[in-house]
Amino acid sequence: MSQPQVIQGRPIGPAELAQIRQFMTAHPTWSRRRLSQELATLWDWRNRAGQLKDMAARSLLLKLEQRRWINLPPRRQIASNRMRQKRRPRLEWPPLTQRSLNQSLASLLPLAITEVSTLAGVGQRPLFEALLHEHHYLSYRGSVGENLQYLVCETQGRPVACALFGAAAWQCADRDRSIGWNSLARVQNLHLLANNARFLIPAWVQVPHLASHVLGRIARRLSGDWQGKYGHPIYLLETFVQHDRFTGRAYEAANWVWAGQTKGRTRQDRTDGSHHQVPIKNIYLYPLHPRFRELLQGKPPTQTASSLTLL
Repeated sequence: MSQPQVIQGRPIGPAELAQIRQFMTAHPTWSRRRLSQELATLWDWRNRAGQLKDMAARSLLLKLEQRRWINLPPRRQIASNRMRQKRRPRLEWPPLTQRSLNQSLASLLPLAITEVSTLAGVGQRPLFEALLHEHHYLSYRGSVGENLQYLVCETQGRPVACALFGAAAWQCADRDRSIGWNSLARVQNLHLLANNARFLIPAWVQVPHLASHVLGRIARRLSGDWQGKYGHPIYLLETFVQHDRFTGRAYEAANWVWAGQTKGRTRQDRTDGSHHQVPIKNIYLYPLHPRFRELLQGKPPTQTASSLTLL
């Protein structure tokens, strides 16, 4: 390697690679897990909440080995697929949750929106997981990485919606064009985007305007919730709506803006040269900061007036 490359969000050049090799040579008996933990400690590699990024260090070492730049020690344990082995959640209150709900939005207010991925909402997490697993068309087995999980209940305690926000897509041509950032800015600032990966209004809930109301309520609090959990804000939300299955009207009613379509390809197309056809999806974006473009591009914010215009 002659020029630095950004790997796992860090610039890795000849000096960093030499440091990693020397570090591994000095500790030949350490396991892969120990190496990643100690490397993260050595670099003081932490997220914005101060947590050590040992899993990011593990991914970095694996990517370096894939490029044949280092040789990791043999695995001592066979990696398990935690999500595949996880017991399938089931609804514990089927009579309550699946009773038909056909009312006006006003009659259900105020809605209780609970973020269930933290300790404060842990008691409601099984219901959140079961609803998505059994009733979302993509199902659900669990979340990895930074994420927030919202369970929405009406005044009688019945769940009426679920929403999951997680890591943004690594690349998306129309989204990236709308933001106007280059590849380096995308690598450095992608964590400031969040993807609405799941949104569910159960079939037995027939409440006009509920979806857009919930999306609006969550959007107003999400950046603050993310800051509290992970130590950094979110400036832009994205979601991908399968165009042959859904209209996207709920997002449009909540002032999300259409930004284009995906190409019907996957990241494997770039790595193995084959063509993996997947459904085309409409891309919707929702800014959480009036100068989101400048912040995501890595520029100092200015007082320009039209920063909220997406297209």
